[in-house]
Amino acid sequence: MSQASVSVSTRSQTRSPSADADQVVADSETIGTLFDVLDDANARCILDATDGVALSASEIADTCDIPLSTAYRKLDQLVDAGLLSKSLRVSRSGKHTSEYERAIDDVTVSVTSSGLEVRVTHRAVDSSESVVT
Repeated sequence: MSQASVSVSTRSQTRSPSADADQVVADSETIGTLFDVLDDANARCILDATDGVALSASEIADTCDIPLSTAYRKLDQLVDAGLLSKSLRVSRSGKHTSEYERAIDDVTVSVTSSGLEVRVTHRAVDSSESVVT
């Protein structure tokens, strides 16, 4: 019989108050950080792997075929950039694990008369995030 676990929300990044809406990123440093993270093949693999499913760092490392140390480094970057959400998977055995899920639906870059415009569409936060799995 499998061990039951509960997902408990301890989100690490700040989401815009109007989740599921476009957020225009105006700060050039933030835009640069987004571009740097999205330019990395391992980070893109992690975003793809966590689309609609919360995975631990070990599960992500296995799925993306990367070393666990690389997975942790990329996860930190993705959470800091607001592209992943981090929560806690609590199990009855007392072994609690961080899990990660994609926090955005898309990033759109447009060229306007005033320069680049970057829009990030965040996913809605489910207010009932405690789920027995």
